[in-house]
Amino acid sequence: MTKTCTCAGAETAPDERELAARLEEVLAGQKDKPGGLIPALQMAQALYGYLPEAAMRRVAQAFDKSYSEVAGVVSFYSFFSTVPRGRFVVRVCLGTACYVRGGNEVLRAIRDKLGIDVGGTTPDRLFSLEVGRCFGACGMAPVLMVNDDLHQRVKPAKVGELLETYRAQAAPAAEAVS
Repeated sequence: MTKTCTCAGAETAPDERELAARLEEVLAGQKDKPGGLIPALQMAQALYGYLPEAAMRRVAQAFDKSYSEVAGVVSFYSFFSTVPRGRFVVRVCLGTACYVRGGNEVLRAIRDKLGIDVGGTTPDRLFSLEVGRCFGACGMAPVLMVNDDLHQRVKPAKVGELLETYRAQAAPAAEAVS
């Protein structure tokens, strides 16, 4: 087993058998509950960091649904991801107020600094980049979120500094694994 950061604990990453066993526990607790599909998918995504096809197929089987039905639910809700995401999900607001006040320039600066486009993840899986339409902080535009942290009045020239604070947070976890 290779050592990789699992974000919160920074211990060794669970292997596929361990993840599958945890998924079975999740499914056992959700499959008979009305409306249990979405919570089961959320928990599966929390386990894997995204929703791989094999996990979606297992969820479909447990809920006695077709794979296409489960995949349709996953593709409908923006909080689900079928590709691995970074430890830090950077979401730039492009709602009207943020766009008018420079949100697109902030997005461009982040794309340049990370070397990825919207929907992408850096090769080290540290950052993923997404856009949003309104974070409810229009008076503080332009805004962006990194995971649950809201950053207000973001300037394109300061994006590098902002990203470095998150890189620094990840560095101690990476050193602990080495």
